[in-house]
Amino acid sequence: MPAKIRLTRQGRKKRPFYHIVIADSRAPRDGRFIERIGLYDPNSNPATIELNFDSALNWLQNGAQPTDTCRAILSYKGVLFKNHLLNGVKKGAFSEEEAEKRFQGWLKDKEGKIQSKKDKLLSDKNEEKKIILAAEAKVNEARAEELAKRQSALAEEAALAEKKAEEPEEGATVEAVADQTENVVSEVQVAEQEVAEVEEKAVEEVPAKAEASEEAEVKEEAPEAKAEEMKEEAPEAKAEEVKEEAPEAKAEEVKEETKAEEKK
Repeated sequence: MPAKIRLTRQGRKKRPFYHIVIADSRAPRDGRFIERIGLYDPNSNPATIELNFDSALNWLQNGAQPTDTCRAILSYKGVLFKNHLLNGVKKGAFSEEEAEKRFQGWLKDKEGKIQSKKDKLLSDKNEEKKIILAAEAKVNEARAEELAKRQSALAEEAALAEKKAEEPEEGATVEAVADQTENVVSEVQVAEQEVAEVEEKAVEEVPAKAEASEEAEVKEEAPEAKAEEMKEEAPEAKAEEVKEEAPEAKAEEVKEETKAEEKK
């Protein structure tokens, strides 16, 4: 089986790059290879291609068959065109100098195309940057206008708040004075009520004390009056008892005398 010019995958997930190798057609894709002749990285724009031109041309002349992707890479780098010119030299269609001249002319055109493509990509990238910067500038201007409007609105609100704060301060002083007067009046009223309560209590206590003193005097006078009454009543009672007992005693004596005479 002839050798093949193909790619072997390297890199990481979603960011691959490839080695251009000469391998046996029966070998697996990422298996053993005979020679590595270049590198292909499709992640850049334009794609990065590194190729050993002479080795690739030699393998083509020896019958190596490139895959479709490798054929496109070899065509891009001019390997296939150079192989075609050398085959024409072998057939005698033109000389080697003519073949080299044609190849150098093609190479200049190819380099010019590649450079124009790079320039176009760079200009497009710069234009995109300019568009992005212009859009950002518009957004920044709009934000600045909004901030200015907000700041002006906040300044107006602050001025109104200051005015409102100054107006209520005068009213607040009047209200504070009124509150103070009300508090003073209420305190005076409370003090008057307390004084009135104290006076009422004092008025209530004076009669009570007077009554208590009168009762005490009455209690003191009562025993003395009773003692005097007892003293006055005692002689009278004794006199009455004597008066009552005297006739009775006399009557008894008379009765006894009469009895004694009868016995005789």
